[in-house]
Amino acid sequence: MKRLLIVILVAAAAWSGYWFIGSYGLKSAYEGWFEARREDGWQADYADLSVRGFPNRFDTTFTDLAIADPATGWAWEAPFFQLLALSYRPNSVIAVFPPESTIATPNERLALTTSDTKASLTLGASSRLPLQRATLVGSDLMVEGVETVSLDSLRLAAELLPGSETDYHLGFRAEGLALPDPLLGRLSGGVALPDLVDKVHVDADVKFDAPWDLDAIEQRRPQPRHLRLRLAEAEWGALKLSATGELDIDAAGTPTGEIAVKAENWRDMLDLAVAAGALPESVAASAEKALGLVAGLSGRADTLNATIAFRDGGMYLGPVPLGEAPVMALR
Repeated sequence: MKRLLIVILVAAAAWSGYWFIGSYGLKSAYEGWFEARREDGWQADYADLSVRGFPNRFDTTFTDLAIADPATGWAWEAPFFQLLALSYRPNSVIAVFPPESTIATPNERLALTTSDTKASLTLGASSRLPLQRATLVGSDLMVEGVETVSLDSLRLAAELLPGSETDYHLGFRAEGLALPDPLLGRLSGGVALPDLVDKVHVDADVKFDAPWDLDAIEQRRPQPRHLRLRLAEAEWGALKLSATGELDIDAAGTPTGEIAVKAENWRDMLDLAVAAGALPESVAASAEKALGLVAGLSGRADTLNATIAFRDGGMYLGPVPLGEAPVMALR
């Protein structure tokens, strides 16, 4: 019995030593990272940094956090931010976001509010902490800037594909999307639609030109080089849109490839695009004639099955130009 007690005491002392050494090392690593960012010209400040959770957790809390990267023009301010981990599994982290925070972009300043937003991350064991898996779940989100957008729920997920360091399976789902009032005002004279977009869902594989690790924060964002769109779909009242296909993306962010789309009540979608200012009326008129012929071949005049070609920086439906292709680059 005495020997068992000694073993227990020794084990407890060893574990306590591990926790105190680990918590000190973790805090020092965070302090060093913030100092390195300041030396690089960033704003990287906090009022307080603490690591608690003895004996089985490393729970890190930042208060009055402010981070700004002058090279990209992005910044984030939050009253607090937490990174929670089990002490015996430090590479699996839960991030807890505050109810209110502020993001500054190169174009405007945005106020973010949420009733509950958390993220879970699994990181690799190397010193650059490559992202293996991540999930972000948010409820009752609102983004207020020049215009206001809100969501009932949001879910983002990323998982590194087996055998790769740069290819990820990505998922996105948003429900109860409320568009900005000025945009809804422009659309109100067109198609009768509910106030909320029912859902937006994306399932895709993306190949990047570099791993998502600390360098992605400290140096440059990895850029997409290939997109395999397994399925993208959106529903807004009677409007339903789905898409699938593959795109190659060059160093300038210009996509090349084909995306197959299915659009239910596609004429209403054209009317909305014109009302929103996304499509000139002259282009919409010629597109409607061409698309009407294509839709008629499917047997349902209100349902369009077509392929959009991305080439030479533009988007085309057969010979009909649909406008410039989006630049697919991350700042």
